[in-house]
Amino acid sequence: MGQLPERIVCLSAESADWLWRIGAWGNVAGVTRFFRPPANASAKPRVSAFSTAQLDAISALNPDLVIAFSDVQARLAEGLIRRGFPVLATNQRTLAETAATLSLLGRIVGREAEAERQLSVFRERLAPVTNGAVRPRVYFEEWDDPLITGIAWVGELIERAGGTVIVAGQKEQRAASDRVVSSAQICRADPEIILVSWCGKPAQIAAIASRPGWADISAVRARRIYELPGENILQPGFRLIDGFEQIKELVRQAIHSSLQKDAVPPG
Repeated sequence: MGQLPERIVCLSAESADWLWRIGAWGNVAGVTRFFRPPANASAKPRVSAFSTAQLDAISALNPDLVIAFSDVQARLAEGLIRRGFPVLATNQRTLAETAATLSLLGRIVGREAEAERQLSVFRERLAPVTNGAVRPRVYFEEWDDPLITGIAWVGELIERAGGTVIVAGQKEQRAASDRVVSSAQICRADPEIILVSWCGKPAQIAAIASRPGWADISAVRARRIYELPGENILQPGFRLIDGFEQIKELVRQAIHSSLQKDAVPPG
């Protein structure tokens, strides 16, 4: 492309959010229905879900760039390429890859300076905390059937927040199919905090707590099962800082409770 794109369709929410933040909302022609624009942002046609899209509606917008995310949208990207549209498909899985992707999008729309300013905030807000030696065991559940644990950036956020990711090595797996875990694994790991964010559907906290064998898990006994909004944790963009703040607070509460319990002299 010899000039900056002026009609961008964002098939995932994090790219739409980022373009709004760096002052390129006027370049956006269409968005996914999973993006909730700020009140002061002009409305854009909603032309996709996550794994599906209205290809004819996208074609009618005559985009000069379509931004897709992840292997889940590979078929959508292929279909749009076959229709002759330029497609940028990103597949960030770590915090570093997320920052690099956001920087790339800033360059594509000619908003490098604002992108770098926002990225400075992003990096600063995601700085690791220091909670001492106490690091609660944390299980993050991305899906319930089968059980799928968190992707790499989620594990990084948990560790930066002062927690310990259970099921060592699982977060390094890039594909969801490689992050499937068993109920027995979770029971053996005995998480002290359970974080849940199921893709596209509300979590059932009571159902999680009542799973066979889970009554003895520390997090279940202490009622530390929490749902995180998908837009704050499952979309690898700027809003991960909101998810990080939530995780930090939940880890802090668990540590405080643990230290208080240890400080109580035996009766």
